[in-house]
Order: sequence, then C-alpha cells, then structure tokens
Amino acid sequence: MQDLDIISVNIWHIVISLANLVILFLILKKLLFKPVKKIVDQRQKEIDDEYLKADKVKAEADTIKAEWEGKMSTAEEEAEKIINEAVERADSRNEVMLYESREKADQIIRKAKADIERDKREARETFKKEIVDVSQAISEQIIGREINMDDHRDLIDKAIEKIGEET
Repeated sequence: MQDLDIISVNIWHIVISLANLVILFLILKKLLFKPVKKIVDQRQKEIDDEYLKADKVKAEADTIKAEWEGKMSTAEEEAEKIINEAVERADSRNEVMLYESREKADQIIRKAKADIERDKREARETFKKEIVDVSQAISEQIIGREINMDDHRDLIDKAIEKIGEET
C-alpha cells in the first residue's frame, strides 16, 4: 500500500498549493501588474500625443497648401494680367508705328505730287519756250522778217493756253 500513497490525492496539498498560487498571484499583482499597467498607460498617452501632433502638423500642412494654392492662382492671374498688358502695349505701339508710317507715306505722296506738279510746270515752260523758239523761227522764215519777241510770246502763250484748256 505504500504505492498508493504516492498516487493518492492529498487535500491538504491541494489547499496549500491553491493558497500558494493565490499568494503568488497577489504578490505578482502588487509588484508587476500596477507598474506594467502604468508603462502601458504611459505608452498609450505618448502614442495619443504623437497622433495629436501629427493631426496638428497635417492641419498646418493643409493650411500652408491652401495658402500656396491661393498664391499660385494669384500668380497665374498676375502673369496673365502682365501678358495682357504687354499685348496691349505692343498693340498701341503697333498702332502708333502704323500711324507714323501712314503719315510718312502720305508725306512722301504729297511731296511726290508736288514734285510731279513742279516737273509738269517746268516741262510746260520748257515746252512753251521751245514752241516759241520753233514758231518764231518758222514765222521768220514764212514772213521773212523778225517779229517782236514779246508780241510773239504773248500770241504763243495764248495759243498754248487754249490748247491746254481743250485737253
């Protein structure tokens, strides 16, 4: 029966083992559970703080992004305005240059017309003089005598004017 003592269940051993287990649990709870819970709570607080910081930084980044987008749109508007102003200035300069070119062309045309008119007068005068000289020579040969030059010129001038009016 000695063999049975080894296998047998002793109630006092079970109670003592359970008491040891409860005491060990209470000691571990007192010594380990509170510090571990404190460390876990501290780490959770740090994580929450990091999330708050990240949210704050994200909000600041969103604000800065919105400001930059506003500045970019303003810059684009200003660039478009500057381009439009440059185009307007170029158009006005173009108009001024075109006006000046037209004025110069008109002045050249007026000068050319005046030169033509002067050349016409000179040609008429030269033509009249030649006609007078030729007609005087012919008249001298026909009449056989020399005609007074002033009288002859008056007659020829009247004839030329009459011919000029007809044409």
